[in-house]
Amino acid sequence: MLNTLQHRMAQHQLLSDLRLKLLRLHKLLLDVERLAYEQVWGRVSTGQLWQLAIDSDQFRWLHQLSELIVQIDLLLDADEPVTSEAIASLSSHIGILLTPNQLGSDFAIKYDAVFQRHPDVVLAHADVVTLLASVS
Repeated sequence: MLNTLQHRMAQHQLLSDLRLKLLRLHKLLLDVERLAYEQVWGRVSTGQLWQLAIDSDQFRWLHQLSELIVQIDLLLDADEPVTSEAIASLSSHIGILLTPNQLGSDFAIKYDAVFQRHPDVVLAHADVVTLLASVS
């Protein structure tokens, strides 16, 4: 059995890995929305994209994923050790959010549509799901 320090280090590494995989997925989803936006409204700069990601209804569905990444950042920066329960809860929320569903929440419906059309999103999704499976 891992000692306490090794366990904390393993949990920190797991969260760091999960964060990176979610950031990759988030960027791919943001790129998909950017392309859709630019097809209608024309090219946008990086600064305009970030403003759109914050304010535009078209990008709003990505906020839930952004919020989960922020939760990971907070856990990684916390002074107190991360509990197994916190990781399990976070993993559960991520797993639920990243379930494509044509009849689900706004995120699930939009995620399903992107999931069906973009193989790179499917691969990034698989990376996240595989890591989440190691938490269980």
